[in-house]
Order: sequence, then structure tokens, then C-alpha cells
Amino acid sequence: MLLKLFQDPTFVPMKIKEIAILLDVPRDQREDLKDVLDSLLSEGKIGISQRGKYGKPDISSISGIYFGHPKGFGFVAVEGLEQDIFIPEEKNGGALHGDTVLLSVESESGNGKRAEGRVLKVVSHANSEIVGFYQKNKNFGFVIPDNQKLAKDVFVPQGKDMGAVNGHKVVVKVTDFGGPDRKPEGVIIEILGHVNDPGTDILSIVRAYGLAEEFPESVMKQVAAIPSEIDGKDMQGRLDIRGLQTVTIDGEDAKDLDDAITISKKGNIYTLGVHIADVTNYVTERSPLDEEALNRATSVYLVDRVIPMLPHKLSNGICSLNQGEDRLALSCMMDIDESGDVISHKIAETVINVDRRMTYTAVNAIVTDRDEAVMKEYEGFDSMFFLMKDLADILRERRKNRGSIDFDFPETKVILDEKGKPIEIKPYDRNAATKIIEDFMLLANETVAEDYFWQEIPFLYRTHDNPDPEKMKSLATLINNFGYSIRFHNGDVYPKEVQKLLANAEDTPEEALISRLALRSMKQAKYTVTNTGHFGLAAKYYTHFTSPIRRYPDLQIHRIIKENLRSGLSEKRMSHYDKILGQVSIQSSTMERRAEEAERETIKLKKCEYMSKYIGEEFDGVISGVTNWGLYVELPNTVEGMVHVNQLQDDYYHFDEEHYMLVGETTRKTYKLGQPIRVVVENTDKLLRTIDFVPAKTL
Repeated sequence: MLLKLFQDPTFVPMKIKEIAILLDVPRDQREDLKDVLDSLLSEGKIGISQRGKYGKPDISSISGIYFGHPKGFGFVAVEGLEQDIFIPEEKNGGALHGDTVLLSVESESGNGKRAEGRVLKVVSHANSEIVGFYQKNKNFGFVIPDNQKLAKDVFVPQGKDMGAVNGHKVVVKVTDFGGPDRKPEGVIIEILGHVNDPGTDILSIVRAYGLAEEFPESVMKQVAAIPSEIDGKDMQGRLDIRGLQTVTIDGEDAKDLDDAITISKKGNIYTLGVHIADVTNYVTERSPLDEEALNRATSVYLVDRVIPMLPHKLSNGICSLNQGEDRLALSCMMDIDESGDVISHKIAETVINVDRRMTYTAVNAIVTDRDEAVMKEYEGFDSMFFLMKDLADILRERRKNRGSIDFDFPETKVILDEKGKPIEIKPYDRNAATKIIEDFMLLANETVAEDYFWQEIPFLYRTHDNPDPEKMKSLATLINNFGYSIRFHNGDVYPKEVQKLLANAEDTPEEALISRLALRSMKQAKYTVTNTGHFGLAAKYYTHFTSPIRRYPDLQIHRIIKENLRSGLSEKRMSHYDKILGQVSIQSSTMERRAEEAERETIKLKKCEYMSKYIGEEFDGVISGVTNWGLYVELPNTVEGMVHVNQLQDDYYHFDEEHYMLVGETTRKTYKLGQPIRVVVENTDKLLRTIDFVPAKTL
């Protein structure tokens, strides 16, 4: 009825009070009317003017998600628009980071500037609870949010603080979101601990990102009924491959072992088996366990803990491919020629039994170092690992020839003591063994994706869109400063061109920087129901099949594959999957981003805490970023900090945008990407997670 009113050709925009009078809505129901109007606004079915009048969708307002900035301004991402809309601080309408808002566009984009807008209304708030640092005054207090994008403190009235004191990390429930000229207000509902207490820092991040540590009672009840060992009934109808020599290869501290390998060679043909834990045998569709797994969508790996997608009884127990135990698997067995082409394959439900639980360290010692002691320890398996190495080298060369991009810069490994204090930070480098497993998993993922694409069955794909041409042009300008170039073909860049760039930068001082700049120029990979290919891998078909213990999309496609193998998919089931997979892809992509952000935040936090021990000490670094406010400097241990421009006291420096460097006004001295620099640690701030450097004085 309400929507029909707005669709009437004679309708003129009205305020809520006028609509209520027109529809004879009693005063005590006007809040319900507002909720309905807000719902129609968020769906884009109606619009609102700057004066608060509701009307047709073209009334000049559009909806989107507001992304705040610590300095007060923000941006609104609108579906269908290539570029976000800039919102000045005085025009943000009291919106907080993550809110769904209605806005009007006040100036269009052009001449290198973004479109600018004004928030007219906050349709829905994203932050019902906020984690932060409590500051107590005499009769009230404030919570300073950990998330700096929430650029407003939360006011806590007297008696609403649970007895929190200065320095406590707390969770505050927002009771009033305030407005353009008024701070949000709330009550403290949980004290996480003092900022200096062990574990409080990570717990704050866990709470801030809404990561669920405990599983609901209904889930644990279902898990309690799952056996600890498989029985004969589970094995019926499966291919029994327990007689094949089978190994897992993982890190020393891994407990959820979800992939195992078999390999052999006859003549010129390799037979590679990638065997993945059959999680769906226990996580049945629409069960409490399945719903919770979809809600989490991924395991989250923080520096001091893992927040699993599935309870430990599954992830470390019946679903973990432990040595010497019969396990159910979903296997992709591939015959591969010496060019690396898969000439045939079979996907089957199997029963396996792992002969040896190997580590990356041990396998690398065999295939790279040919360590005699390690080879003797794993006698009877060493020939298997050399065969793996031969095949992996072929597969990697094949991917390289088609243009696959390998961003081979080190990840960060943080070593903590028993109290959670960082005692070492170092690069986590890949070795030959990690690359072998990576190569085999990539091949299995591609093989399964191609198979199901051509079967035209509803499926989930892992896709990576072609990069934005404008970002690639910016990359071309930046790398030109280092003497590198990148070729465009009809305005686009092919993966092989990025691969060539990285190859040319290999073993140079700027290698890591070129890799990072190239990566930042790419779009993010995501889960989709349509197969559009994977730019970074230069792959036409790609999915995630190999980690159902820790990723929901893998679990979801296992369910589809098994149903298809057993009885084929009826029209009804095809329709069912068509209906649910869109939401599964969105949820999985969203939760993946959340997990990545939480992981990065914990690493930044521990890096900051670690460097606080070295204030006043000098380090050699390299300039990893240049802005008009200063230089980012990265140390060999992957720690990055900032040299503020006012610390470059030998001259006044300005930012040369064209050449991406700081230039001295009188000395003409330059600071640019990739340049070595010696710095002193001046300050660290755990709350802001920042590290400040100053240039070391040269003698």
C-alpha cells in the first residue's frame, strides 16, 4: 500500500508527518512507519530529498556504505559506481564507518577529482557495539574506539561504566548514535582487561571484529554425536586407496591436516592424487554445524590463536588426515604428461590412510639440501618427494609460460613468549616444499573448476577480475622511476606483462616494493557463481576445493560434487543451489575480508609492541612508500614505520606527484621508493598501532 502511494503519478514528495496524516497512521505507530520507509529507502525503492521529503527513487538521493577516515571525512561506496563519493566532515550527517546512508551528490567527478556528496540520512547503523580504550573523567567517561575509522569518541554517562577505570579496554553498547554535532552515547557492557594485561590487546581485536570464540550449544550438541573414528558404513561405495603410499606435508605446528598427496609415474605420465578431508560427511546441509560454519565462513589465524570455522573435534579430529588413521576423503586424481597438461582425471569419494605426517622443513631438507640424516629417517619416502619436486617444477614452468603472476615477497612470522609478548619478528619465506604443495593444490583447484564449468552445474568459483586500466597506468608511472616499463594492449594489461615486470625486478633492492606496488594495483579476488577467470593465475577456470576444514566455499562445492557423483543433480536440486550460492559467495567474500583485516591488525599490534623495546636504536631500512606527509620505511624483518616530513630537517621537502618522491626545495635532495635509509626508532603507539622513525644522523 505504501509503495503504491509513491508510485501514484499524482504523488508529491512529503515529510513523514504528512504521510502519517494522509494514511491516518496513529502517533504511537509512527515509529513503525519510519522503519518501513527506511527499509524502502535502503532497497532503493523510494528516495529522500535534502529537506527530508520522501518521494520517488529519482528524488536525488542514492544509498551506499559509508567508509570513515580518522580525520573525520569519509567516502560512500555505491553499488554500480566505479568510484566512491567523497564526503567532507561537515557533510557526513553523523554517519559512522560502516553505516548504510542516503546521500545527495553535490558535485560530479572530473579533472582528477572525485564526486562530492552530502549524507542526508543514516538508514542503518553498523556499530551497535564498539571496542575501545576507556578514559574516565570526574562524572562521566569516554570510550576512544580502537577502530580509528570511527572518528568519534563514545560518551559514557555516570553510573554506566561497570566500574571501568582509565586504561581499561572495554566493549560499549551504543544507546544513542548522536548526530552531526553530538557524540554517540553508550553503556559499557564488558571490561576486557587493562591495556597492559597479557592477551587484552588481541582480545580487543577479536571483539572489535565480532569474531565468535565459542560455538553455540546446538552446534556442540551435534558435534558430541559425531564419532571419533570412521566405521564400515561410512566406507561403503567409496574407492579404497589405503594401499597407496600417502603423505601429508604441513607446518610443524599444524593440527588441521586437510590435504594428502599420492604420486607415481609410469612411462612419461605422472599420476597425482590430491586427497581432501571429506568434511561434508559430518557437516550436513542446514544443520546447526553447517549454519555456524557459513556464518563464520573461514578460520581466522591471529598471531596467538586460531578461531576455527569448525569445532576442534572435527578440525583436529575425525576430519584431520592424521597419520595411521583411516579417513574419508574427496579425491582428485590426475594423469599429467611431461608438459604439465592434465590428460585425464577422476574425482571420487575415497578412503585413505596417511603413511607419514611430513613437515615442510623435512621435505625441503630432502629435495633441496639432500640431507643424508633426514633422507635416512624417511627412507622409502625420499624417492616420492623427488618425484613430487620434478612434477611441481613442470607445473610451475607451465603456469609461468601462460603468464601466472607469483608475488613472492615474504609474509611476517611473529614469535611470542608464553605471555604473548613478541620476542622475534622475521620474514616467513616459502621453500621448495611449500611450493610443491601450493603447485599441487592449484592444479586440483583448476581441474575441478574446469570439470564443473563444462557440466553447467551451479558452482562457486574463485575469480580475480582484470585490473582497472587507470590503476595500471599509475603503476606504469611509478615503476618508470626505477627504469621499468609495462606494455598495454588496447588499453589493457595481460598477466604476462605483470609477470615480466616482477621477473625483471627479481634480486634487486626494489624487488619487494615493485611486487607490493603491482599487488596494490590489482583487484581483490572473490567468490562468485559465474566463472570469469583468474587474472593473477592467468587461469580460465579456478575454484577453492582443497581446504573445507577452514573455508566454507570448499565445503559447499564438496557437497555439490558428492551429490552429483552419487545421483546427479535433479532440476529441483539445481534450482536449490542456484538460489543459495549467490548469498554463500557474498558471505564468504565478506568474512574473508574481515578475517584478513583482523589478522593484519594483530600483526601490526605485535610489530608495534616489539619495536617499543628498540626506541633510540638505529636500523637499516628501505623506503616503501612516499606521501606528502612523509616516508614509509620498511626494515628487513618486515616492520614498517613512518618518517614524518617535518623530521627531514635539512630542508623543506615537497611531494613530487609525477615522480612519486619528496624533493628538497634548496638542496634538491630526493627521497624515493626503494632508496636505502638508516633510521632511528623514535616512538611507538600501541593504541594507534603506529611506529615513528627519524632519519639517523650521518657522521
